[in-house]
Amino acid sequence: MLDKGNTDNKELGHTPMMQQYLRLKAQHPGTLLFYRMGDFYEMFFDDAAKAARLLDITLTARGQSAGKPIPMAGVPYHAVEQYLAKLVKLGESVAICEQIGDPATSKGPVERAVTRIVTPGTLTDAALLDDKTDSLLLALNFGTGIDKRQAGLAWLNLANGDLRLLDTDTDSLAAHLQRLSPAEILLPDNRDGTVLEINATAVRRLPEWHFDTESAQRALTQHFSTRDLAGFGIDSPTPALGAAGALFEYARATQLQTLAHITGIAVEHEGEYLRLDPATRRNLEISETLSGKAAPTLLSLLDTCATSMGSRWLRHCLHHPLSDRKAAAARQTAVAQIIGVEGKHPLSALHAELKGIADIERITARIALKSARPRDLSSLRTSLAHLGTLQAPLAALDSTLLADLHHDLDTPTECLDLLAAAIQPEPSVVLREGGVIATGYSAELDELRGIQSNCGEFLLALEARERERTGIANLRVEFNKVHGFYIEVTHANVERIPDDYRRRQTLKNAERYITPELKAFEDKALSANERALALEKRLYDAVLESLSAWISPLQRIAKAIALLDGLCAFADAAVVHDYCAPTFRDEYGIGIVAGRHAVVEQQVDSFIPNDTRLGPARRTLLITGPNMGGKSTYMRQVALIVLLAHCGSLVPAQGCALGPIDAIYTRIGAADELASGRSTFMVEMTEAAAILNGATGNSLVLMDEIGRGTSTFDGLALAFAIARHLIEKNRALTLFSTHYFELTRLAQEHPECANVHLDAVEHGKRIVFMHAVEEGPASQSYGIHVAALAGIPAAVLRDARKQLAKLENNQLAATQQSDLFAPPPHVEPPQAHPVIAALDETDPDALSPREALQRLYDLKRLLD
Repeated sequence: MLDKGNTDNKELGHTPMMQQYLRLKAQHPGTLLFYRMGDFYEMFFDDAAKAARLLDITLTARGQSAGKPIPMAGVPYHAVEQYLAKLVKLGESVAICEQIGDPATSKGPVERAVTRIVTPGTLTDAALLDDKTDSLLLALNFGTGIDKRQAGLAWLNLANGDLRLLDTDTDSLAAHLQRLSPAEILLPDNRDGTVLEINATAVRRLPEWHFDTESAQRALTQHFSTRDLAGFGIDSPTPALGAAGALFEYARATQLQTLAHITGIAVEHEGEYLRLDPATRRNLEISETLSGKAAPTLLSLLDTCATSMGSRWLRHCLHHPLSDRKAAAARQTAVAQIIGVEGKHPLSALHAELKGIADIERITARIALKSARPRDLSSLRTSLAHLGTLQAPLAALDSTLLADLHHDLDTPTECLDLLAAAIQPEPSVVLREGGVIATGYSAELDELRGIQSNCGEFLLALEARERERTGIANLRVEFNKVHGFYIEVTHANVERIPDDYRRRQTLKNAERYITPELKAFEDKALSANERALALEKRLYDAVLESLSAWISPLQRIAKAIALLDGLCAFADAAVVHDYCAPTFRDEYGIGIVAGRHAVVEQQVDSFIPNDTRLGPARRTLLITGPNMGGKSTYMRQVALIVLLAHCGSLVPAQGCALGPIDAIYTRIGAADELASGRSTFMVEMTEAAAILNGATGNSLVLMDEIGRGTSTFDGLALAFAIARHLIEKNRALTLFSTHYFELTRLAQEHPECANVHLDAVEHGKRIVFMHAVEEGPASQSYGIHVAALAGIPAAVLRDARKQLAKLENNQLAATQQSDLFAPPPHVEPPQAHPVIAALDETDPDALSPREALQRLYDLKRLLD
């Protein structure tokens, strides 16, 4: 914030309005200030230049400062949301400044104030949010001294009030940031950001004291009206608590009000979900392909949700597979119940009812923040009215989870009655247009509306009454914009006017009068529209305040609908794609019968299912076979089946039994990371190191073609050592694919290691991939056949076959890779062969035929 002296100096020479702008801007130096002027939000000085560049709008000028024009740019108020959305995507924050004073009574500039601050992590407006993705605000805090390896995370979904904490270590930060994918991150300003790999668009640095744990404790206990935070599982100061304090105050400052919909804190713990490192999330293409697209992915396949709440739950679920296998099994039982048996199929009825449900979760947040729009409330009313019919199909199901959902979907009758009584059946889009509060809710509002709509009827009725009362047959009640309402009487009848008539205007042939009744009506009529809009706003604000009492029940309903919709999506996939229910067992290992890759099988005409068997005596599968033979697909399908099972879904297989699993690790494919200075091989080794250091005996590890980024002998040596370490030290459930056939002998040294291969059949000079997993190692790689399929020229292929034949027959001597930095070795000059020496001494032109024949015999003897 600018100090007062600097602010005063900057205001010198400016108009009162620009002085007001500069004072407001000084309070928000790190944001763009949208300053309301009539029908536009204007920006000035550096803000104008920046906005013009980012939004591609015109940069103009207004007035002068120090002899120079003041840069100015603006956007129309009615289209402001599209500009805000663009700025937020670019990581910018915007302070919205509105007129709060009355222009009619203001002396000088109308009073203005910042009414809200829009940042990437604090969005609640429907127009600024992706319906199917959560937008998270996350704060990071770090331990000190001996605890400097500790890290605390706190994250908030302001659009639903979900606040969560986690204490972890700095080594695990990358994985947590990847799974949460926050839109905005808050960091202490004394922290060196280079130690973190943060991919969020917006990173804000706050003073270190914002992360103080004692201040956080006071702020949060005051908000929740509790003595302490023990009821939320927080009984000691930790880095995560400090992060929560900084995050809470930042969110409250941007909303400029209390956050009534944050009703609790959920504390997460390490091990609550299966560990998935960033490489695994990327390689399994859970919600984004390797090329960064939204489809085809596991999420795009499964997301048949009828509500946006269900889609968001599904995305979260797939990135957070449960470690609690009982909870996952309870979801699977519920999915099986939803699918139905014996001709009863609740799925179709549930899906039909869910289609009529609005985004109750985000509407509730906007009610709490007093920013809900009229159509939000009408949509909420319609949705609450659907709850009874949504409950009905659940009543006959005996799943414990579905019984809980049935209870959570009880209709809040008083809330629904208020919405039905207060809000028009089809309210206006915005409150300022009126037509939002229902007829009959307020007698005063009905009267004001009646004045506007029945003005003519009132005047005719008054005219008839006054003619009867005065006996003046030609008395008229009229209106004009200059004099308002009046009663006109000709001069011939002025003697007959009642005592309560007051002269308003004298004309040549008539007098115009006003009566107390007409004056009262005039006051009402002339200000009826303005007063009606003002009253309607007060009534609407009161309705929002009353609805605040139902925030907790509405949040419970929203969570129940999201979960039910997600379970219906699982059920739909199981029916359409023929999935089976997995079983969890205590015995170590993985058993899959006719497993399939959920996504790939939808992209091909015919998918070949394969079995997978891993256990104490068969912990590692060494997978060989040709490129394009299906090794990577086979490995990924095993990981996706395990992931889906722990999410609570049925799985693409004929049978599936899973022992304890604590993590999924993958090392599949690699690419240069030029921006961070890491080559393909460096990326490969970094991912391999993470697996070797983190995998346990209960982890599922996928290793694909490790070592191929360097020379043959280095790669082979590393692949051999890594495979042996996984077998002997990590003892993880491992799928290890390779083209180094030398690795297949590991199965001879380690009984718990087995060779399998993806089959292929050679037909003439072509190859047919069978995509079937068979026992034993592959007989050959078929690399040249695959090259032919890729379109390598025939001449190159012929040369390759010749070179391959020489290599296989050991006719091409293997050369050891030399050290690039070693001095050249000393080489002894070669000794000439006696035959060569004899030939050197022979002059063919000097020999007679007889001598030439004799010399030939001599050379033959030397050669023998």
